[in-house]
Amino acid sequence: MQGVVAAVPTPVDRSFTPVKDLFLEHCDWVLRNGCDGINVLGSTGEANSFDAASRRDVMTWAANAFAKEKLMVGTGTPSLRETIALTEHADDLGYPVALVLPPYYYKPATPSGLKSWYLALHDALGSRGIRIYFYNFPQMTGITIPVDVISDLAAIAPDRFAGIKDSSGDLDYCRSIVAASPSLSVFPSSETALQTAVKDGFAGCISATLNHTAPLAGEIWSNRDAPVPAACGEIARLRSLMAGPTLISGIKFLVGERTGNTEWRRVLPPFLTLPEEAGAALKQSLAQD
Repeated sequence: MQGVVAAVPTPVDRSFTPVKDLFLEHCDWVLRNGCDGINVLGSTGEANSFDAASRRDVMTWAANAFAKEKLMVGTGTPSLRETIALTEHADDLGYPVALVLPPYYYKPATPSGLKSWYLALHDALGSRGIRIYFYNFPQMTGITIPVDVISDLAAIAPDRFAGIKDSSGDLDYCRSIVAASPSLSVFPSSETALQTAVKDGFAGCISATLNHTAPLAGEIWSNRDAPVPAACGEIARLRSLMAGPTLISGIKFLVGERTGNTEWRRVLPPFLTLPEEAGAALKQSLAQD
């Protein structure tokens, strides 16, 4: 997997149950409008606010609707057994990649402890073909996965540990992973990294804001050997307007505006729905040239 991968949101009804038709329509839209793949049930998808049954439902909907090679799914939880079960379900459905957070409750997490946790997941998966991408998001987990841990695991089980999504925003960290393990697919979490992706050895990006910027990001990735400066500048502007503490509610607001369905605006607690005035201001600022 490489290229532009949208971390898609999960629409919910008044009981906070995922809504299938809205979810599939939006996944189809991003895949038809510049994205090479979708990341189901990542942070943007509010995965860790759902119970396991809801997560299995959502991953099943996507697997039944879209080409498997375009899919990855978040299966990480603080529970090793639950992570194993979700990853096995993803493999049963044909997902090629599971995005797995480190176990983020008990801290400090030592390098040896992190290695043992990921190896226990690998051993439990046995001969299953699903690959694991590390998911580094220290702002949420309180853990930065050490580069040495990643490179050691990739050396021990290269057919299992195959990539990483980094949401830290630290491109030097991403570059150090490329240097330590050139075979790993490294995906920063911002479209702005696409401008230097070829030079830096990145596989693309996995981003929440691609739910809005997909057409432009797809254009930049298609011309990645000689990216157009104006396009790169515009995508940096759009990204800066959407990033921040209201990212998820803002993305859902914008999807609701695109579809004309305000049900998209609903988020799971502890998130709050974006106020109407803030949504209108976001929409106006994004539209400015």
